[in-house]
This record gives sequence, C-alpha cells and structure tokens, in this order.
Amino acid sequence: MTEGPSPAAGPARLDTSVAHNARVWNYWVGGKDNYEVDQRVGDHVAGMFPVIRAVARADREFLARAVRYLAAERGIRQFLDVGTGLPTVDNTHEIAQRIAPESRIVYVDNDPIVLVHARSLLTSSPEGVTDYVDADVRDPDAIVQRAAGTLDLRQPVAVMMLGILNFVLDTDEARDIVRRLTAAVPSGSHLVLTHPTCDADVGGEGNAAAMEFWNAHATPPITARGRADVAAFLQGLRPVEPGLVPCSLWRPESASAAVVPQYGAVAVKP
Repeated sequence: MTEGPSPAAGPARLDTSVAHNARVWNYWVGGKDNYEVDQRVGDHVAGMFPVIRAVARADREFLARAVRYLAAERGIRQFLDVGTGLPTVDNTHEIAQRIAPESRIVYVDNDPIVLVHARSLLTSSPEGVTDYVDADVRDPDAIVQRAAGTLDLRQPVAVMMLGILNFVLDTDEARDIVRRLTAAVPSGSHLVLTHPTCDADVGGEGNAAAMEFWNAHATPPITARGRADVAAFLQGLRPVEPGLVPCSLWRPESASAAVVPQYGAVAVKP
C-alpha cells in the first residue's frame, strides 16, 4: 500500500501516529486527506465488516438528499452542521446554497485535522454565509452561543448530526446533547441524524467486532446503538416520512438502494 497525499501540517495536537475517524472516513469515501495508518486500519475494518464503505457512501448521499429536501421543500435557510468531518465534494453549504444562495451555514467540529482544512469550508455564495466553530459536541451550550453569531436562532435551523452521536458513549449524555441543541432552536427547525447499529435486520451483525477492533487501534472510541435508542433521540420531534430507516432508504433516488446498518432520520420540531 502506498501512502496517500499528506494533509497540510496542523496544530501540535494533531497526532498522525494513530488512525483517526475523520481521516479513515475520508479514506472510505475516496478522499485524499488521510495517512498510511488510516488506510491500514480502514482496510482492516473493511475486511472485518465489508459493508462499511457502502455505509460511508450512503451516509454522504443521505446528507445531500436531506439538505436538498430541507432547502427546496421546507424552506430552511440555516444549517448547524455538528461533527462536520473533513471537507469532501458537496458539503452542506454547497448543496444548500445551490438551491438558496442566501443560506447560512455553521460547521462545528473540534477535530484538529478538520480544523486544518476548515478554510475550505468557509467559502460561500455572495448572498450567504459560512462559518466554522471549533467546539466539542459535548458542550452544546458553547455550540449554541457561538453559532448565534452567524445564525438567527429565532428562525428555523436544521441541526445536522450525522455520524457524531456514536462518539458520545453514554446514551443519556447523547440524548441530553440532542435535547439541548433542539431546545435552542424554534418551532419549524429540523434535526437530521445518522447513527451506526449492530441490528441484524439491517445487516449490522459484524459491526460489534469491527468497532471493538477500532476502539483498540484508533481514535476516538465509538459505539453502535439499536433502533430504539436511536429513535429516542427524536423524542418530542415529528419524524418526516419515511421516519427512522437505514439512511440509504430515506427518500432514495434509486429503487434498488441497498440496506445499510446506519440509521438515518429527519425530524421537525413542532
């Protein structure tokens, strides 16, 4: 295996000796911002759980469909993207601003490699705005406070939480984070989330062993959750049809979309 192009040098806290989720995920979706250690761990996990690359692609495609739906059909013009990950093709602001150039987007992450590349997320249409907040998902109050500098929290906001709650290992804490973020936005706002699962009926049988390997050889640690626990994140919200489903099956563009062990949902705050 040859090493891919090295990411730009970043802050001192950037550790390139251990595989990191943002870079491995970038590798799985065909990106270049990863190191040999990320490729090795990514290949090993994919050997244990071959569907993981399909999960990564399905998650990214779900994001695009959800943002298009919110911008085009629900009139959402503000997006709070928590757990941004590394920039790829068709980031949230690019999708939203193609439909509504005046859209305002705040990206949130505290991953040093994402921070290095944040400047590529700060492009915007002349009519709109993008911003980047360096904050931890475990501090939702700080996220809200800093996002309020760009977003008008009196108007509906789409809170995007794709593949981020699985890094909050305590389920009660994860629920509290969602509750606090959705409490900070008004009626008509939406929550968009994805989450990995080990549920056998959606093909998650091999996920537990793959996550065990991940947690021993990479960072940050991750957990899967069953459908009931993921559904609990939507408490008090009204799921948009078809509800909580494998993210590949949420309003798919192809009738032949495959099931993946990654739940996805869009829900509106009444």
